[in-house]
Amino acid sequence: MRATPQRVGRRIGERVAAATVALALGTLAGCSGGSGASHDAVIVWHGYTDTEAKAINELGQEWNKAHPSQKVNVTFGGSNDDVLKKTLASFVSGKAPGISYEYGSSITTLAKRSQTQDLTSLVKSAPSFHWEDFFVAVQQAATTPDGKIYGVPALVDNLSLVYNKKLFDAAGLSYPTADWTWTDFQNAARKLTNASKHQYGWAYVNDGSEDTVWRFLAMLWQAGGELLSPGNKKSALDSPAGLAAMQLLRDMAVTDHSVYLDTGDGQYQNLFNSGRIGMLWTGPWDLSVINKDISYGAQILPAKVTHATIAGPDNFMLFNKADRKTAWAFLQWLDSAEVHLRFSIATGDLPLRESETKLPGYQEFLKRYPANQVFVDNLAKNVTKSRPNIPEYSKISQVIGSAVQSVLLGKAQPQAALDQARDQIDQILAGA
Repeated sequence: MRATPQRVGRRIGERVAAATVALALGTLAGCSGGSGASHDAVIVWHGYTDTEAKAINELGQEWNKAHPSQKVNVTFGGSNDDVLKKTLASFVSGKAPGISYEYGSSITTLAKRSQTQDLTSLVKSAPSFHWEDFFVAVQQAATTPDGKIYGVPALVDNLSLVYNKKLFDAAGLSYPTADWTWTDFQNAARKLTNASKHQYGWAYVNDGSEDTVWRFLAMLWQAGGELLSPGNKKSALDSPAGLAAMQLLRDMAVTDHSVYLDTGDGQYQNLFNSGRIGMLWTGPWDLSVINKDISYGAQILPAKVTHATIAGPDNFMLFNKADRKTAWAFLQWLDSAEVHLRFSIATGDLPLRESETKLPGYQEFLKRYPANQVFVDNLAKNVTKSRPNIPEYSKISQVIGSAVQSVLLGKAQPQAALDQARDQIDQILAGA
């Protein structure tokens, strides 16, 4: 999914949708799908809708026409928000797909299951796959801490600063630059805020979910901090960098009142469109929902020490139901620079490989989606770290989400919130 309201949850990868998928797993395993493949084809689940669904189905049809003895059945498997739950259920029913689009955060759960295929040897023994050509964040999201590769990259994104030019002009402010610091950002948010108009300089999703956490992690890294110690044994959150990040949030939300605290319902999108929010830290998925009459720009995130940002990559994963030879051949083709760039041009999804940016078609991609240049530049320069692919991460995220939420709401002081989060994370990592 991309460029839809549900994509916000998909991008960060841990929010579970409330809706129940209407299609039964058995029906999914046997349906013909958009690729026109036969019943014995490799089943490929995806959660794409609209433009992306059309593009992936057309690629499935193209593959099948060229490879009549290695067919795939590209089919909608339901919302990506439910895919981990559905995949685990399919293991029990014996009706697992051969390939499934999975959130990057799901790799630690699925890697422990016997049905999931370890792809390390395939990736390493296929020099034509050019694993090192993928952006660093993409590689990290597919790899477990012990160095095993369980995913074939499917999507990558990251956070940048998106701003309303009209509001900047009205406030007499220069547009954000690549040299902006936290101070520049905070001062601009303050000047863009107008309480009488219910207008805010910035928006922050403050529902305590991973949507809350990943923005904070970007700030932590911008200040030169780390989430965990080397080897992921202890919390490293309680540091000068962690304190600086928490203090900035409190200063902007509680002292300056320059931050709209979104409850997780995506209202910030409507407020940005109505000219009541000046700046967002968001990704390419939000660009398509910005009204056409809104003049906006995109810039890298501001820096304390660095301009670090965070990515939320996803993967295609193979299960033992698949014809391994066909599944691997299809994914190699789908992830080749030339084919994936065609998908990016059709959908606006970011390139997965550095080599895609060197192909002639990349200029067509930028012409169609000019604001995406900043997000692609981030992948090469400012996405250097990722969330840890460890089983404990989901619990750690809950702890951080609660800490950040309490600070933004003025219910806890930054240091106290960090102290409590540190102790809880250490207990989680110790198995307590």
